[in-house]
Amino acid sequence: MNVKRLQEPAQLVLIFWIIIGWAGFLILPWYVVEDGLFSFDWLYDGYPFDTDYAPAVFLITQGEKFWLAPLLAPLVAVLMAIGRKKSDPLYPTLLIYSGLFGFAWLAFQGLGIGLRGWQFDWLEALFGPLDDRQFGMGYGALLLAAAFLFLFTQGIAARGAINGDVFVVSAIGGVIAVVSIFVFFPIGKMLVAAFITEDQTYSIAVFFSKFLDDRLWGISCLTGGGKCGVGWNSLFLAILVGFITTVLGLVFALVVTRTTFKYKQALRALTVLPIITPPFVIGLAIILLFGLSGSVTAFFADLFGVQATRWVYGLPGVLIAQTLAFTPIAFLVLIGVVEGVSPSMEEAAQTLRASKWQVFRTVSFPLMRPGLANAFLLGFIESMADFGNPLVLGGNYDVLSTEIFFAIVGAQYDQGQAAVLAIVLLAFTLGAFYAQRFWLGKKSYTTVSGKGDAGVHPSMPKGLAVPVYLIATAWAVFTVIVYGMIVYGSFVELWGVKNTLTFKHYITAFSFRIEDAGIRWTGAAWDSFWTTIKIAGISAPLTAALGLVTAYLLTRQTFRGKSAFEFGTMLSFAIPGTVIGVSYILAFNVPPLELTGTGIILVISFIFRNMPVGVRAGIASMTQLDKSLDESSLTLGANSWQTFRKVILPLMRPAILAALVYSFVRAMTAISAVIFLVSAEYDMATSYIIGRVENNDYGLAIAYSTTLIVVMLAAVGSMQLVVGRTKIGRRTSQSGVTV
Repeated sequence: MNVKRLQEPAQLVLIFWIIIGWAGFLILPWYVVEDGLFSFDWLYDGYPFDTDYAPAVFLITQGEKFWLAPLLAPLVAVLMAIGRKKSDPLYPTLLIYSGLFGFAWLAFQGLGIGLRGWQFDWLEALFGPLDDRQFGMGYGALLLAAAFLFLFTQGIAARGAINGDVFVVSAIGGVIAVVSIFVFFPIGKMLVAAFITEDQTYSIAVFFSKFLDDRLWGISCLTGGGKCGVGWNSLFLAILVGFITTVLGLVFALVVTRTTFKYKQALRALTVLPIITPPFVIGLAIILLFGLSGSVTAFFADLFGVQATRWVYGLPGVLIAQTLAFTPIAFLVLIGVVEGVSPSMEEAAQTLRASKWQVFRTVSFPLMRPGLANAFLLGFIESMADFGNPLVLGGNYDVLSTEIFFAIVGAQYDQGQAAVLAIVLLAFTLGAFYAQRFWLGKKSYTTVSGKGDAGVHPSMPKGLAVPVYLIATAWAVFTVIVYGMIVYGSFVELWGVKNTLTFKHYITAFSFRIEDAGIRWTGAAWDSFWTTIKIAGISAPLTAALGLVTAYLLTRQTFRGKSAFEFGTMLSFAIPGTVIGVSYILAFNVPPLELTGTGIILVISFIFRNMPVGVRAGIASMTQLDKSLDESSLTLGANSWQTFRKVILPLMRPAILAALVYSFVRAMTAISAVIFLVSAEYDMATSYIIGRVENNDYGLAIAYSTTLIVVMLAAVGSMQLVVGRTKIGRRTSQSGVTV
């Protein structure tokens, strides 16, 4: 055997994955260990002969799990590829068929055999009863699955796919695999669960009986006879929130970009502050202001001598809270769109004697349509997915997100009902997505080309400037009051009853003691706090890495199925967190992947929920980098991996920062998916706060929330320092624009 041939990069990669595959089969526990993936107590507890911790080879030799034996065939077959040239026709054939058969057999036996033997009746009819069972995949199975996957992609590359680039083909294969497993598979399980009857058979009648239920689509509220269905409630609320947040986002964007307002930076901070706030915290502040014992309610009740009411509980309160929480998202979308309108086109319209109002109405506003559509879509989706604010302020106004939660954790425990409600929620969000695309049509909204555009945006017409200033000022004052109440409420002993200022809530949540053995965290909130920091800290860099690799593939590579690939990677952003939570419970509560109750399922849910942000940030950043940089690197002998690592990544620090910050903040503040996935061992901060709210312990809940806001501000600042800034030969300029 030629030693030089073994030292070729392709051969080294091949040998690496063969070693990984054999290690998974011969050395590591095949099934998930009871104490969790990161526990290694099994090394001292009967390993490797105990069947709970035994590798696959020991299970087979002990006469257990005979269905694992066929995996030996592809493992042995792929050994024949060692030392062969890539040009040898047998080399890619061995890799492709070994990897494909091995991965397919792993999936088949994992899905086919579960905790009670055969998972499907047709398998039992075909092979007879099975007196054995298996649990979820562990270290060994997961390593072997990865080895088979990347042996297959290496074989595809050897066949000449994408110019034989192993890194690119492997990256595409890896992204497709993980998105299929953690996005499409759970959604598929949820769709199937909607058709399951009580005796575990399938019936379309069961689906329609739940889908057509009056509780979902009832319209008795229109005739004064009762409440509307939760479907209509959610749709009406989401449309209102989408419209109002889009208008407010546009108002703030116009103030920041088209005026000489002195406090633009403060206004930016106010509009962005709710992003780092747990979503239901604003709901708590609304209660402190407008609840039965709220400051504003009590003031007007005393002033006019009327009885205080609970008017804020229901549609009004949820609408106010969601508008406050989601307006920043619309602002961040629209500020770039408003700035991106070409000043030269607006100046050309003015040259043709158009008034300022005509310029705005016929030139500027139509070119903002993509941003307006995106802002509305995001507000609509966020409202649909919001769980915390409807739970805190919903009252008798039921929405889909809370109904799904009570279907899973309530006394009824009806997974089929939860699946049907989640399907309706998903249909609404995808319907909004396609309605947005239909409204935009195929028109071009490009106004900035490669040529310089030194024009200046015209000022707003007075008829628009006055209401814009009034709305922005009023909303900014209201936001300051709300956040002032959040801070103040954390120091009040018992709101509305005993308004004495105290540190009691902070002491209860975050007290600690210094002992000889070290610091002892005695506060009630420390366990959930450290768990949240750990989960967010793990998921943020993984989210950024997966998103940026995907962005690199979409911007720098051309391959068959690229559009479908992009759709698959972006789908999770259109899926509400509530739907993700339900689908993960249904998919990962049983083999082949038993993840419920672990920290891993929380990390995975955050990665694939927030990955699209990393993708879009990466795409936006990479489109500014000329492809000649890649070509120069490749010409000088670097491969795609080296080019990506040493050339592309250093120039993408802003995109890396955006992905890191967003994924970390969302992991810290998420509730809609988390509420289904937390456990006693892995309790997140948001679920702990919700528990305190349900017990009417508002002081502790607000104190904890205030602490989270401070921690996230510090974390965002730290990430900015660590990642740094990238300057690509541009000079900044400042220009004033008069109103």
